[in-house]
Order: sequence, then structure tokens, then C-alpha cells
Amino acid sequence: MPSKAKTGKKLVIVESPAKSKTIAKYLGEGFIVEASIGHIRDLPQPSELPAELKKTSVGKFAVDIEHDFKPYYVVSPDKKKKVTELKAALKDADELYLATDGDREGEAIAWHLLEVLKPKVPVYRMTFGEITKEAIQRAMGNLRDVDQDLVDAQETRRVLDRLYGYEISPVLWRKVARGLSAGRVQSVVTRMVVDRERERMAFKAASYWDLTGQFGADSGSFKAKLAAVDGAKVASGRDFNDNGELTSRNVAHLNEELATSLAAGLQDAEFRVRSVDTKPYTRRPAAPFTTSTLQQEAGRKLRFSSKSTMQIAQRLYENGYITYMRTDSSALSDEAITAARRQASELYGPEYIPQSPRVYSNKAANAQEAHEAIRPAGDSFRTPAQVAKQLSGDEFRLYELIWKRTVASQMGDAKGSTATIRLGAVSTDGRDAEFSASGTVITFPGFLAAYEEGKDETRGDDDSDEARRLPNVAKGDALSASDIQALGHETSPPPRYTEASLTAELEKKGIGRPSTYASTISTIQDRGYVRKQGSALVPSWIAFSVIRLLEQHFSDYVDYEFTADMEGDLDKIANGQEAGASWLRHFYFGEGSDPGLLSIVNNLGEIDAREINSIPITDEITLRVGKFGPYLESSAALVDPKTGEIVESARANVPEDLAPDELTAAKAVELMETAAPEERVLGTDPHTGHTVVAKNGRYGAYVTEIIPEMTEEELAKQPVEYYKNGKPKPPKKPVKAKPRTGSLFKSMTVESVTLDEALQLMSLPRALGEDAEGNLITVQNGRFGPYLKKGTDSRSIGSEEEIFTITLEQALEIYSQPKQRGARAAVPPLAEFGPDPVSEKNIVVKEGRFGPYITDGITNITVPRATSLEELTREQAVELLAEKRAKGPVKRTATRKAPAKKKATAKK
Repeated sequence: MPSKAKTGKKLVIVESPAKSKTIAKYLGEGFIVEASIGHIRDLPQPSELPAELKKTSVGKFAVDIEHDFKPYYVVSPDKKKKVTELKAALKDADELYLATDGDREGEAIAWHLLEVLKPKVPVYRMTFGEITKEAIQRAMGNLRDVDQDLVDAQETRRVLDRLYGYEISPVLWRKVARGLSAGRVQSVVTRMVVDRERERMAFKAASYWDLTGQFGADSGSFKAKLAAVDGAKVASGRDFNDNGELTSRNVAHLNEELATSLAAGLQDAEFRVRSVDTKPYTRRPAAPFTTSTLQQEAGRKLRFSSKSTMQIAQRLYENGYITYMRTDSSALSDEAITAARRQASELYGPEYIPQSPRVYSNKAANAQEAHEAIRPAGDSFRTPAQVAKQLSGDEFRLYELIWKRTVASQMGDAKGSTATIRLGAVSTDGRDAEFSASGTVITFPGFLAAYEEGKDETRGDDDSDEARRLPNVAKGDALSASDIQALGHETSPPPRYTEASLTAELEKKGIGRPSTYASTISTIQDRGYVRKQGSALVPSWIAFSVIRLLEQHFSDYVDYEFTADMEGDLDKIANGQEAGASWLRHFYFGEGSDPGLLSIVNNLGEIDAREINSIPITDEITLRVGKFGPYLESSAALVDPKTGEIVESARANVPEDLAPDELTAAKAVELMETAAPEERVLGTDPHTGHTVVAKNGRYGAYVTEIIPEMTEEELAKQPVEYYKNGKPKPPKKPVKAKPRTGSLFKSMTVESVTLDEALQLMSLPRALGEDAEGNLITVQNGRFGPYLKKGTDSRSIGSEEEIFTITLEQALEIYSQPKQRGARAAVPPLAEFGPDPVSEKNIVVKEGRFGPYITDGITNITVPRATSLEELTREQAVELLAEKRAKGPVKRTATRKAPAKKKATAKK
């Protein structure tokens, strides 16, 4: 068979079209760059397996658990066309270059391409950390084979996640709610948020008092705070535990009476300086960004979500502006260090760079393979001003942040001095009071000229030295005192996690991979386990039930150390120190005293679903997580004041926007006392005999009819169906009739609505008659008020009451008028948040066809269902708009009408 003629073409495959366009500019003649658009194949759903495999050891997970956990992969339906295109391109190529990302997932994509395309030409693995001409040239000189250890680690991770989710999620469906999911990292992250909320719920505040005063010398005045009374340190928030107990010994715990009397006794006291202590101040720059620290800092400084940060960073990388954005390494290449030092020297002066380059070691135990820190791309950096016109607003802000951090990391220390002044006096009642003031003066800004790292919210008192200059005083100097006042404080509970602080804690505990933090945090919000309240992450009550079940029956799998150890084991597989198949066998089937996941699932025993979904709030009130949301239930017998009857198990809905730590015993009692009746019987429909009731539902009050179940006699009268062999089929369960319902008008309540009104509401929509062309006109109530409907033509009417009074003639008169679009008075926005930092347009919330949405007049985003308008903040609105912008415009697929079929011509 003759060999294929050489074409001189070289096929390069990357993941994304954007990356392919950028890399194509730097490759020589003869290179063809194609994009796989991510993974081309994956594990199918077990239901999608071929029939002959469904009853084999592959059938449960699409993984052969009896033969080394070999995955059964299929090409994704939406990638079949792409695979065909890649195969066609490969036919004309003499060489194949797999240029997917250099991490484990990128290595797995390259391996899948190799497995599916089955090339008969030389294959090279090509990796680069940035898309620049220099980086591409270096990559061409360092070609290698696909790293099977990295592939094994990624495949093991994929199979592990399938085993974990498919074994544990069904338990959640049975005992908590359908549609829930468990995940190896997702569930542990949810537990962290729940644990923090539990700490807040158990927290007991303690009160303490102190004094402040304004003190003056010839060289200026300054503010100082009471530090000690009679030589004993004054108690502050750090001296109390979360039970409100004082834990520090030999401290002066001031209450209101002691503090106010001391303040009064010091009004005319003679204050003198007791000591002046000056120390040198040095502060070093932060290391260049890793994936984790970039997400944290973008959250603090730019108010970006982790997901938004990674989407923007991906675009910057693919278009050649920054290096690869998934990395655990804080190291810089020699070229990057030279570029950063050169740029710092040019912009700030040679005195701003240290004599020797700064070298940063990796904090992560196994930093992402061969990557460096996230930095501006190239052997010389472009300043933000040089790229401003080429980037969108959010892209520019993130690039500027990365550029500043990188340049600052190679600049000199900030230097100065910190002075602490101690001053005191004796009050009229003989107590000795000593005040303290500290201030830091920066004499050389160093890296601070370029960048300063942000901070997360912390607990306790903020005793950090302020950047202020204290007056020049000496020991023994007399000071004037004014405005001495007593101030009361309360200890604060642990702050809720933000995306930034949660990311930092995950990295600290070694849970998961920083490259997956953004998607994990996004997932627990999408699943309804966590919602945002401002920037804080608040767990839902259903998350409490899920975590409680997992803690009681799958304790290892939500244990922080166990999960971190699993990550370490996956690192060993990536390094070739362990085989994925043997590790999975141990994980799933167990070994020795370790039972394994399968044994745990098969020996769960009885799980009390009611107990799992119940959280005691008081001795008599319990929160239940029900099918339609959380509610309170009282075990105390309540008496209906109108009828005098004893009402058992009184219930009350829990507002969706009420955070778990806000549901105190007092709040629970208040909700129970103010709860509207859950159901009120109005009477019997004279036409159907069905009982009609008024209810308070999750989405408002409504009326409905109760359709009784069929009796045994009625069931017996159902016609019998037979098989072809003549045997009778088992009786089918009768389809339940759908009850008529109707939402109450705004003027109605469950307590006031009558049977006649309920029957009217359930009769809607009301037919008025037909127009001259025979089109039926109806009147009904909708989300935006009452309206007429004729085919697809809707017209609003004045009030809800008109629904039952409007006539056909009045409706025809309305339809005879031209349809007025926008002629009604402008509806005011539901909320306003001021100008957007990117578009500089005013941010408002409006009511739309599909619910409330946020807009700046350019970008629109629906308000998340888990967020109420009352709790929506400016920061959250800005973040949601930024995330929508980061996704870019929605690509709409053009629809083509199928050509009309030609009619067959009859033969004559």
C-alpha cells in the first residue's frame, strides 16, 4: 500500500476558539490550528448505555467496577461533528500537536483526543503557560509525550466523583428531597458554611466598656483609648469566648457603671506622658497571584465573584494578556522577574527595587505542574494604559490588578516607624487610668507605591496601627484632655464566609483544587444550599438537613482531614507514586478495617427522615424542612380564640430571607403567634359537593377544592384491561383530578374570603363571548394584574373587581381602540443602587415578564430566586452585572425554516 504523500501541514489542537486564533498568529507557515471546544467525550448517564452493558459491572456508573474501574467513555452528542472535522483535518496533516492546557484536565483532554482520533502521524504534546511569540517558540523546543500519570490522576478524580455522587445522592433524595446532590468537595464546602452558621447560632454576646479621649500637646492633638485601670489591662472582645465568658485573667472588665464613673472622674484630671516607644516598621510585598489569591483579591477589591473572576481571567489568558490562570505556584520565571524589576525601576525609580530579585516559594504542597504565578504575559509587560483600549471594563480592572501585584512583588519593602504613646492620670475616686495611642509613619513607601493587599473581615477589636503621625512628645510632658467618654461594646459572632474568605480557608485546609473553587462555590449556590446576603454566604435550612445526614451516616466523606488526605492521594497518582485503579478499589470496596463506600451504603440501616429534617428551636417549637420549604411546628396545644377548639401542631412558615442565625427562640415564638391560619374551610361547592378551603401558600394566599379519593367500590367499577394472552392486567392507579384553584385578590385574606368569592375565583378565566370574527374573549387575573385575552392579543383592565363585572360590550370597546404600548404612566423601579462602576449608568431593579431583573440600561440580569429584593445590596447587584458581562453576549443560533416539501405530481 503506497504511503501517504507529505503535505507539509501540521495540525495543532487547543481547547478554545479564542486560544486557537491567538496561537495561530505566532506559529509558522504550514500550521493549522483547530479547537476541540473543551472535552470531546465523557462518562454517559447509565441510562444512556447500550442495552448489553446495563446489566454488567459497567451498568451502575458507566465505570467497570470489576475490571480496574475502567471508565466507559462516549463522544458527547454535541461533539460528534467536531470530532468529524478534526479527523478530516488530521487526514491532511503530517504531524499532530496537542496544545491543550498543561494541567491535569488539559492532559486528559489531550489523551482523549489521542484515543478518539487514533493518529497515524507523529504526535507531540505541546504546553505553554502564556500565549506569546516567545512562549510558543520555547514550547516548540520542549515537546514531549502525553503524561500518563497526569491522565491517570484526572481519570481517577472523574471516576471518584461519579462513585461518590451516584452512591450518596440517592440517599439524600429518599431522606431529604428529590433533586439534591452530594459531591466529594461540594458537600465538604457546604459543611464549612453550615458549621460557621452553627457557630453563629450558638454564639452568646458579652458586653464590655472602655473609654476614649482627645489629648493635646504643643505639637498637636491625638486620640487615645483606655488601656489599663490600676495596672490591669482593660478587657476587650478578644478576652471573651463564644459563650460570652471572660477567659483572660487579671483583666479589668468594665461595665457601664464603672466606665461612666471613671470617665466622669477624669474630666479634670492632669494627664502626663508615661512612655514613648518607637520601633522600626517594615512590610514586605505579597507574592504574585495564584488562582486562589487572585479570586480572593478580586472579590475584596473588585467585588467579583470567584466564577466571574475566572471567566474574565480565561479571556485574558486566551487572548495573550496574562499567563495561565489555573496555578498553585507563586513563582515567577527569570524572564518575568527581569520584566517586573525593569518596569518598577522605569516607573518608580531604581531605588524602589531591591538589590536581589525576590524569590517566592510555593505554599501548596503540590503546586500545579510546571506552572508559574499569574502575571502579565510576555518577556516585557504591557502597562494597563497600553492595553486599556483593547479590553472591556472588567477585563481592564482585572489585568490592572494582576499587573500591579506582579510589579509590586519585585519592589522594595515599605519602611517607616511605629510610635506608641502611653499616658495616664488618676481619677477623683483614686483609680489609675492609662491610655494608649499608636501610629505608623511610612518614610519609604516601597511596593506600596504600586499596590496594597486587601483584607477580609476579622473578629474582635481593630487595634491595628493607623497610618498617622503622632505629635512629638516626651516622657513627663503634660497633656490637655477633652471629650473623654465611655463607650459600650458587644462581642461579635464569627463572621460569615465570603467567597474570598471561603477560598482562603479551603486552601488553608487543603480541600479540593484552587482551580475548582470557583465552580464549587457556584455549584453550592445553584443547588440551593447557600445563598448570598450581600457578600456573605448564608446556608439554607435544607443544607442543614443534608449535612446532618452526611455527618451521621457518611462522616468520613464530609470530614475536612479525610477530604484533604484524598487530595494528597490524587497528587501521589499524578506523581506516579500510586496507581489510580488500586486506590479506587480501596476507596470503593474497602480494605482491612476500612469498610469502603459500598459497604457503608449497603449497611446504612434505618434513617429517620423526620429526625434528619428537624431542628429544635425551643423546647416546644421545632423547625422542619418540608417539601415546600422550611416551617415551624409547635408541640404545645394551642386554643383557637374564635372557636375555643384545641389546635394540635400549629405551624408557621419561615420567611425565605430569614438567615438561620436570626431564627432565635424569641423570633420563633413571634412567627408562631403572628402566623395566619394555614387552612380555613369555607364550605361546600353546591354543584360538585367538594369542600372548598382557603390556604396560605408559599407564593401567597389562594382558594382550592378538595377532591376526595376514590372509594374501594368506585375503584372496583373501573374497566379491566387484558393482555394479549387473555390474562387481566393489574388495575391502574386512577389519575388524580386536578383541583380548581384561584389566587386571592389583593383586597382579600384567608380570614375574610367567603365561599361565594372563592367559587368565583375558581371559575376563572371567565368567558365573555365572541367578537364578530368568532374569536373568544376571556377575562382573567395575571401576575401583573387583570386583563382581557383574545387569541394572542391581551389588554389590561382597571381593577381586579372588574373581572366579574366587565361585559362583552365593554371588552369589544377596549379592543376597538389601538393597542397602547408604553402609554401608561412609567412604573417606578423596584430599587435603585446608584451608578455602576463599569458602565457608570444608574443601576435599578425593574419588574419584568419573568420576574424582577437588575439593569444598568446596557446589561440585564434576573434577580436570583434565592435572593429577595429586601436583601439585595448594591454590592450584589454590581457583582451580578459583572458576572453577566463576563459571560459575554448570548449567542443565538439562527433558525432556518425547512424548505417546503414538493408535492408529488400525479402521473397522467
